[in-house]
Amino acid sequence: MFSINLEMQEVGLTNGTPVETSSPASTSSLFNRLQLEDDLEADVRDTYADSTEMRDLFVTVDDPKKHVSTMETYITYRVSTKTSRVEFDLPEYCVRRRYQDFDWLRIKLEDSQPTHLIPPLPEKFVMKGVVDRFSEEFVETRMKALDKFLKRVADHPVLSFNPHLNAFLTVKDLNKRQGLALLSKVGESVKHVAGGYKLRARPAEFCAMGEYLDTFNQKLGTIDRIAQRILKEQSEYLTELREYGGVYSSWVGSEEELRRPLEGVAGCVTTSCGALEDLGDNMSLDFLPVLREYVLYLESIKNVLRKRDQSQAEYEGRLEAAILRKQEDRTPMPLEVEKCQDKVECFNADLKADWERWQSNKRHDFKQLLTGMADRNINSYEKSQAAWESLITLLQDKQTEDKTSETN
Repeated sequence: MFSINLEMQEVGLTNGTPVETSSPASTSSLFNRLQLEDDLEADVRDTYADSTEMRDLFVTVDDPKKHVSTMETYITYRVSTKTSRVEFDLPEYCVRRRYQDFDWLRIKLEDSQPTHLIPPLPEKFVMKGVVDRFSEEFVETRMKALDKFLKRVADHPVLSFNPHLNAFLTVKDLNKRQGLALLSKVGESVKHVAGGYKLRARPAEFCAMGEYLDTFNQKLGTIDRIAQRILKEQSEYLTELREYGGVYSSWVGSEEELRRPLEGVAGCVTTSCGALEDLGDNMSLDFLPVLREYVLYLESIKNVLRKRDQSQAEYEGRLEAAILRKQEDRTPMPLEVEKCQDKVECFNADLKADWERWQSNKRHDFKQLLTGMADRNINSYEKSQAAWESLITLLQDKQTEDKTSETN
């Protein structure tokens, strides 16, 4: 029905296992799904076993509201916080924030915690005329993404204690302009310092990270392209299918004796249309946003990896210069070299810890995503199957009635 080609074969799974392509029997399928749910729950327990009972900061983003003024139109979201931390004056807070406030927070986190992986935000800009950024669907999707971003920050063992997060969650009116101006100066300073050094060789473990990110990004891009084609062809197929069902509905007026069978076929086609439409909506609203979030996540990780490389390059450059000076006049190793070495070690430790946390979250997210996709496909086909099976029963009853009439 859809022109899905073998494009996925272009990208190999470097650390994967062979996938069984045969369709399992229904009992085996059910067992596999139950086993996957058990594995998923186990992963969740492993990921949060040490932190769930210790969690003392809970955040939620909901209740989007549209604001219209003479200067602009924008959406704000309610940010609710519950906490028992001593850093907060109250146990509960409720403030309203717009997208640019979330952007402010992320920039602040990235600047003040350069060695850590900062979760991504949904993209700010949309193509005018293609997506209505004030539509209910778009606002709902963005709200879910903002909620996920803030929950990831609040669950992080370091980022959750950042004072900028505290301000974001508690202060009614954020003073962003001064902070953003300072950040731009700091960013230029870091760029200037790092720009004078060249990295000799990235350590093997970080090379492996970079290679994995490139491969994973290619996989996600391929899946996204195919999914977009599926959605496009589904939309075209739905148009044809609705027209097809309408033919049977209009046929009823000229074939009274076939009324019930024709109405049954029309009803089955309508049910199939609804099931297929729900499947497409779920792909657009649930599946593709997760892919997009992880594409943005990859960019965030690459950014931290680049900063780590810059820090190592700076250390190597300063160390080489210090060694040359020491050979010439026997001067002791400068304190700035030791500070650069500490900075590299901090980068390495924080990045490796965040990498493990990201991998764990990724496994959980994708198991949940793929399990949901399987369930939705099963539900969709079961709806269509039930409709067509009911039509068979109707036709058999009609045939029995006709034979009875002929006998009488």
